[in-house]
Amino acid sequence: MYEQIARNKRASVMLVAVVVAVLLLLGYVIGFAWTGRSYGGLGVLGIFGVIAIVWSLIGYFAGANMVLGVTGARRITHSDAPQLWNVVEEMSVASGLPMPNVYIIDDAAPNAFATGRDPQHAYLAVTRGLLEIMDREQLQGVVAHEMSHIRNYDIRFATLVGILVGMIALISDFFLRSTWFGFGGRRSRDGGGQAGAIMFVVALVLAIFAPIFGWLVQLAVSRRREYLADASAAELTRNPLGLASALEKIAADARPLRHANRATAHLYIANPLRKLKETENLFDTHPPIQKRVAILRALAHAGPVPESASSALPQA
Repeated sequence: MYEQIARNKRASVMLVAVVVAVLLLLGYVIGFAWTGRSYGGLGVLGIFGVIAIVWSLIGYFAGANMVLGVTGARRITHSDAPQLWNVVEEMSVASGLPMPNVYIIDDAAPNAFATGRDPQHAYLAVTRGLLEIMDREQLQGVVAHEMSHIRNYDIRFATLVGILVGMIALISDFFLRSTWFGFGGRRSRDGGGQAGAIMFVVALVLAIFAPIFGWLVQLAVSRRREYLADASAAELTRNPLGLASALEKIAADARPLRHANRATAHLYIANPLRKLKETENLFDTHPPIQKRVAILRALAHAGPVPESASSALPQA
């Protein structure tokens, strides 16, 4: 279990490093191609770096409230849902974190998510449907999974990745639009010589494919953070089977979540937008439920991970 947690952390950091490298390369190449000078890349990075800082501040301070508003979540007290409140208190103590603000989403589909910039400003929300079908042990597993997201700073991490990927898309779109209207690349083609012409072609290729690559990396990070939260939840509860059976119940319920959208789908414990499936591909925000359950059951029995689930374990 601890080895899996360590692997997921290393893999996630590595993926972010790859996105940063792509962003730096893209900014430099496009700046060179657009201006015809090598220092142009540094200028582009400076301009869009300011934009990235502004985006970061908005997401850092206002992101959680925007998410709660979009999902229709309402804040509750102990008297509104005593069992949920008590379970959250238990997992707060087990994780060593402050008690998060607890919310309920009035929706029949079973699901849950956590958001917030740090453990001192954390929010945990579950749907009414989740409370109706989970027993206490299963609810404990779900809450432990969400508390693990808070403890691992997953929301801040996901925000960082989202900003980096957004910067890649913004720089690429800026270059492609300027080129389309005849502004970008003129100096590179006319005054940059052969090197400038080559850089212009390279910039065009990167501008087209870098945003796609960045988006795929963002999805990969999201999937790895789910594996990490599952393993961390097993650590908190000492009962991987509770979360495993909870995931199985969620997978058996095909009802869509009414307030879910593409911007918030990655936050939930299970993808709320479409029917859960057994296969995993590059465009998924979550790993397959079946693989997650297999890994949790393997942890519970302290045996080798089944072959069907071994491919889901991130490699160092």
